[in-house]
Amino acid sequence: MITALSDNTWVVALSQAVAAVLLVLAVLLVAQRYGVSMFGEATWAMTRGFVQVVAVGSVLAVLLRGPVWTAGIVLLGMFAAAASIARRRAKGIPGAYRLILTALLIGAGSVIVVMTALGVMRWEIATLVPVGSMLLSNAMNAATQMVERLRSDIDAHRGDIEAKLALGGAPASCVAPYVENAVRASMIPQVNTMTALGIVFIPGLMSGMVLAGADPVQAAIYQFVVIAMILAAGGLTAMTAAVLVRSRFFTAAEQLVVPAA
Repeated sequence: MITALSDNTWVVALSQAVAAVLLVLAVLLVAQRYGVSMFGEATWAMTRGFVQVVAVGSVLAVLLRGPVWTAGIVLLGMFAAAASIARRRAKGIPGAYRLILTALLIGAGSVIVVMTALGVMRWEIATLVPVGSMLLSNAMNAATQMVERLRSDIDAHRGDIEAKLALGGAPASCVAPYVENAVRASMIPQVNTMTALGIVFIPGLMSGMVLAGADPVQAAIYQFVVIAMILAAGGLTAMTAAVLVRSRFFTAAEQLVVPAA
């Protein structure tokens, strides 16, 4: 129906965007009737997301004609932005921005560097920026999910942890079960995606490669590689963030402090 409105690709694209926004707004209104109030937050997220993705598309149109080293600058900017976004989900945790940025650099950053060095990711802007952004965004989500789950679990088991501390337990060992649960929970989305790959989930990257004329089997293999890298980046980021953040729940005197959410 939308494609029949005009032969102008810009009109079609904007019409599709409007249809998608209206669908989301309808879902949010229904959710609000059931007491789930996310209308303002989700509306702002959609507005910001649209502006950001269009801006990135415009920048990429210029970058694709530039030297490959500019991809590093773009990715570093993405890392800084991802840490800033994730920090908002780690309110009250001292040095949250620095800790999450460090976890992202160690997790997603090391996967990007290693996979590029091995030749899995091509040393070109058209590969580094799009694929790197996928690794980074999923690593950011894993880090925020881990922090939120760890905070809630520690708060829910405050009495048990304080009892172990009173008996002489080390802070790291007292929260070890909750750290393990938080890391596992943060990796569930990526594990589910890998499990459903090709059966429930056919990623856009694979579809795009096939439409561009690539061999379907080769496209499928490369898509598996990308999802595997996402899983590795998310898991390593979550584990690194857990190690760095867990000490923030204790004072220098090894007393438990749960930052307010």
